[in-house]
Amino acid sequence: MASLSPEDVDARLSHLPGWERVGETIQRRFEFEDFAESIAFVNRIALVAEELSHHPDLAVSWNVVTVSITTHSQGALTNADFELAGRVDALS
Repeated sequence: MASLSPEDVDARLSHLPGWERVGETIQRRFEFEDFAESIAFVNRIALVAEELSHHPDLAVSWNVVTVSITTHSQGALTNADFELAGRVDALS
């Protein structure tokens, strides 16, 4: 899987509102009504991550889930990261 150039990353981010580049990851913060909704969202992400065999880093607080995605094996961003980000957006 090939790493994306900074220009490719910027171009892809322009199609994913709310996502930002943080080092070699893309990240987005999702806010919910309460903790139960946050956990339900995490569980939906888990199903998609398993389907794609590509797993994000998740940080959960009371009503916020922060999703960070990178291709750990590459140490960089790849097409798989943006595919997962799009799928995560569709769940919110």
